[in-house]
Amino acid sequence: MQRSHNLIKELAKYHEVHLISFIQKDMIESMFPDLETGLTEAKSELEKFCGSVELCPIPSELEKFGKYRLAIKSLFSRDSYTINWLKSRRFTELVKTSVRENTFDAIHVDTISLAPYIYLFPEAKMILDHHNVESHMMLRRAGTDNNWLRKLYYYQEGLKLQHYEKKICPQFDINVTCSDLDAERLSQIACDVHTVTIPNGVDTDYFISKNADKESNTMVFAGGLNWYPNAGAMQYFIDHIWSELKQKAPDAKMYLIGKHPKEKFIELSKNDENFVLCGFVDDVRPYIDRATVYVCPILEGGGTKLKILDALAMGAALVASPEACEGIDVTNEKNVLIAHSPNEYVAHILKLFADKNLGETLGNNGRILMEQGYSYHAIGKEFSSVIEKLAS
Repeated sequence: MQRSHNLIKELAKYHEVHLISFIQKDMIESMFPDLETGLTEAKSELEKFCGSVELCPIPSELEKFGKYRLAIKSLFSRDSYTINWLKSRRFTELVKTSVRENTFDAIHVDTISLAPYIYLFPEAKMILDHHNVESHMMLRRAGTDNNWLRKLYYYQEGLKLQHYEKKICPQFDINVTCSDLDAERLSQIACDVHTVTIPNGVDTDYFISKNADKESNTMVFAGGLNWYPNAGAMQYFIDHIWSELKQKAPDAKMYLIGKHPKEKFIELSKNDENFVLCGFVDDVRPYIDRATVYVCPILEGGGTKLKILDALAMGAALVASPEACEGIDVTNEKNVLIAHSPNEYVAHILKLFADKNLGETLGNNGRILMEQGYSYHAIGKEFSSVIEKLAS
């Protein structure tokens, strides 16, 4: 969402942009008093830089247990759940109307879930954005899940996605990936694809430290906890890091930010006053600014993690896994401390608790890295040039 919003906003500086988007009901309702209020505000904001904005409900969200029905149906269909998820007659009609009313030089398809609509644009240049290589993510998830039923489901989903990527990606003029590593992964699946890396970025004007006083011996992690890499990261933190860290730093405190926490997280917060469950917050910046350490033990790779970019832009002292930093040009011990094991997490966190200067050095270097290579202003201008070259 953050990537899409900022790319649209930046591209609109150079091109006329028309947007047709699906409505992710649960996400909007978690941020606004009700769906209607959220849609009104979102559309009003988007219309400030888009020529037109059309919003469409996701069919499976219009009926009770629709997602579960679709998941079961997808088991017996040629296409995976990821591809079936956004198939919609209403969306098709919105696209057809827009094509009749406008002449498009290029079409940006923001996820492979929207690739089935490629046939509606017979003349325009086509761009497919890969926030992750979806089959790679799904097959990696199948390999790490301990529940054999889920493992089988993810495995068949991953294979279907891989087959679809191999077929559909070469039909696009450009396949945009978030990192060179994802471009390599995609090229291994579909050898004749044309890839361009447009990295994830950060709004460096928004994510900037106010130089708040640090709360000693504190950590923070921010991310929606219904997304399995985030939930898995915190499960790993609780199971393998938290107890040992508390033995060596009894006053250590963890602030966990994110909606839809697992029951285990809720129970721990009730029994341990130093494990603070914040839920969804309107603004994560004050929490990141005050924490001694931003800890990110994500074990699932693919794409680039926006939370890492946000933390680096805020000048946070970051301790993270190699997977969390995939696709981001960080340097261990310069702008991040990389941890490969629970013992390394504990050691790095304790080092930052004890050494304020080290935290400041890592944070300053992280901020410089974001300003020089990951500002959406520069990324948007680069992507605009790619589109202009393609259209010409």
